[in-house]
Amino acid sequence: MNPVCHPRGRTQCPHGTRFASGRGRVAGLGWCAVSDEPEANRRTYSYLGPAGTFTEAALAQVPEARGQNWRPVRNVGEALADVVEGRSDAAMIAIENSVDGGVSTAQDALATMPGLRIVGEYLVPVEFVLVGRPGTRLEDVSLVAAHPVAYAQCLRWLTATLPAHAHIPAASNVASAVGLIDGTSDADAAIAAPGILEHLDVELLAEGIGDNAEAVTRFVLVSRTVAPPEPTGADKTSLIAELPDDHPGALLEMLEQFATRGINLSLLASRPIGDALGRYRFVIDADGHIKDERMADALLGLRRFSPKVIFLGSYPRADHAIVRYPDRYSDDVFVEARDWLRGLLSGEPDR
Repeated sequence: MNPVCHPRGRTQCPHGTRFASGRGRVAGLGWCAVSDEPEANRRTYSYLGPAGTFTEAALAQVPEARGQNWRPVRNVGEALADVVEGRSDAAMIAIENSVDGGVSTAQDALATMPGLRIVGEYLVPVEFVLVGRPGTRLEDVSLVAAHPVAYAQCLRWLTATLPAHAHIPAASNVASAVGLIDGTSDADAAIAAPGILEHLDVELLAEGIGDNAEAVTRFVLVSRTVAPPEPTGADKTSLIAELPDDHPGALLEMLEQFATRGINLSLLASRPIGDALGRYRFVIDADGHIKDERMADALLGLRRFSPKVIFLGSYPRADHAIVRYPDRYSDDVFVEARDWLRGLLSGEPDR
């Protein structure tokens, strides 16, 4: 068994593994499973860096990533290119936010970059803190640096607490805080993810400043194309499909491939294909696994209907919720129906 290294407040253990934030920490984090493997045998995981991002917190939830090499990158495209071109074994990317909806850059990248497969999903609560340089007091803050999305999600708190403040846009949640320390920002304080407190010497001015306490970002771990894992009963299937042409009821016909087989869709988002106005592809998350008879039958129907279907993967749900469906859509019913048809074709009596 690999030894376990406890941080005791440190941001990095002697083995080079970063620790998750002490605030809003995901259960089981804050320790490092030290790998006995040689460096050459370790797996590499790309994630949106630098250290302290929500993406790093999502990657910290992956048991097999602990003690491995973590490669910070600048954007989703770079993370996925690392996987396609072999620099990384997998990449963690944000795919959906409960407040802002789907992450369009990630959805478009998955639609256009071949050879990728989603192998897992992870949920990270979207929590924000306000930090300043050491010695800063909340009442001294008049200029706040923040990524525009983070700023919008904290605007109600800022308006009530710092009504006279002004906003300086930042490139990321980490960059907003880094600017305070390296002197590149004129801001008095910055909005950042709680994990920043483990990586920078900043003063915590306020925590839990997000306007939506239930906000969650969904991340997916993406690898090169592999066979789907065995079903768990609590699975999700992700895919992208295009409509055959623009005619009344075309979208309904696509959705019927799932509805007539008792499959619930937890995500349906449209994205422009880009070759002409009015041409869209649809990003779909369906409850179930490709090895479920009803899901396999739906995908066959979708393949016959759509000119292009991209299977992104079947993988365990992050919430571990068992997928429920009526008995008439059980695997046995689909198998019995095929046996019945096979019997008719072979001349057996229909009794």
